[in-house]
Amino acid sequence: MKEMWDNRYAENEYAYGTEPNLFFKESLKKYNIEGKILFPAEGEGRNAVYAAKKGLESFAFDISIEGKNKALKLAKKENVGLNYEIGDFFNLNLLNEKFDAAALIFAHFPPTIIKKYHTKIAELIKPNGFIILEGFSTNHLELQKENPNAGGPKSIDFLFSIDMIKKDFPNFKIILLEEKEVVLDEGEYHKAKSKVIRFIGRKIS
Repeated sequence: MKEMWDNRYAENEYAYGTEPNLFFKESLKKYNIEGKILFPAEGEGRNAVYAAKKGLESFAFDISIEGKNKALKLAKKENVGLNYEIGDFFNLNLLNEKFDAAALIFAHFPPTIIKKYHTKIAELIKPNGFIILEGFSTNHLELQKENPNAGGPKSIDFLFSIDMIKKDFPNFKIILLEEKEVVLDEGEYHKAKSKVIRFIGRKIS
């Protein structure tokens, strides 16, 4: 999987563009999120760089060194700082931090680790902090068959459902949790009608 992402991010163009995800951008503004924010599986950095431009302290991680290289290039272009680590989540320095929010934007981890990752991310959020999540739903596979440019994992085990989010983030008050059909226009690989799960949660304790 690391090789696949390195190959994708090694291309000259940004795979998902350089503009932030629209749902993330709108959520950041709507809930007036400030402070430190965590970006799991951040890839080429479009969301973390946007948050840094808005005055937040962005921390990101991924498995792809090519993704990090592109993210740092984008951060330099936008004249902002970015804390970006590569490797297994549980071996990173950012585990020593506490965050005001985490943004999981199409952060699709393998089914063997996703529950563990979600649990740890939840632990790193301060009380009253936020989770912002947008990812492909289990029903997205139908649309993916119609149009491969819709992107996303091809295995249902990597996709999200409303029940899964409820179980993975039990100590968060649900502000928004829905399945929604959207038309994505993010670079070359997210460019079609898609079905997503959107979640805004605020930590209770």
